[in-house]
Amino acid sequence: MLVGFDHADDAGVYQIAPDTALVQTVDFFTPIVDDPYTFGQIAATNSLSDVYAMGGRPVSSLALVCFPEKADLDILERILAGGLSKMMEAGCTVIGGHSIRDEETKFGYSVTGLIHPKRVLANQGAKPGDALILTKALGTGVISTAIKKEKAEPAWMDAAVRSMTTLNKAAAQVITARAGTGALPVHALTDITGFGLIGHAREMAIASNVSLRIFSEKIPVLPGALECIRGGHVPGGLKANREFAECVLGYERDIPEDLKTLLFDPQTAGGLFVSISQEEAEPLVEKLKDLGLPAASVGEVLESSKPLIKVS
Repeated sequence: MLVGFDHADDAGVYQIAPDTALVQTVDFFTPIVDDPYTFGQIAATNSLSDVYAMGGRPVSSLALVCFPEKADLDILERILAGGLSKMMEAGCTVIGGHSIRDEETKFGYSVTGLIHPKRVLANQGAKPGDALILTKALGTGVISTAIKKEKAEPAWMDAAVRSMTTLNKAAAQVITARAGTGALPVHALTDITGFGLIGHAREMAIASNVSLRIFSEKIPVLPGALECIRGGHVPGGLKANREFAECVLGYERDIPEDLKTLLFDPQTAGGLFVSISQEEAEPLVEKLKDLGLPAASVGEVLESSKPLIKVS
């Protein structure tokens, strides 16, 4: 075992040969959009993300399905079709799965990827002086909550769905392009999902024995996200994230409350969060932007100190 759960990493990594290791992860959840096909796409994108967050290449998957006994099977067919479309885009073969009857629909995948044992990128390894890069905008959690309440504007929904159905494949390929050359500038990597930006930043800081500074004004934000917060469309997961992790924060200036709240927003199929040498940060951001991603340099790594995370 090369990577387990000791540092709350994104996936497990198990070496099976001198030049090969398996990357293994699993994720499934209830619908967050009304359209079954789109829900399947989002679930697949989310499940694949943890393999990319380790620097791996997904190769096979097993579908996990919970579906009501008397529900329309055409809906399930559309969910499976949406998921398959993203698995095909990723080059990941769906080799089977398991289904059970459940009063509430749930869907996702167990995904297996491959990686060279010396090219694993964990959330451990961030170094003082590094820049922190985020590849996607925040806000899917609050917008999804607004969608459920039928309070989200079409443009907000479209932007959130587009983000949640964009694979981290291309971003991961750019980030890991220099892996194995002996000059890898990327020191740590994770993705921003259910624990929000601060929750996953906290894990990286603890695993790496460093502190972080987040530049709040540089964080990319989905259209409508701050409006959703101001409208009170705050998911329970966000509140739990804030209650758990805000104690490690130190605010270095007066930050608007809606932006503070967004830092804890639980993301579905969120972006990658990269700790990279400062001199390589700007070229990486430009390459990510060339892919059409709203990537930005959103912070820096500091020597270990208190508070664990500073927000400026």
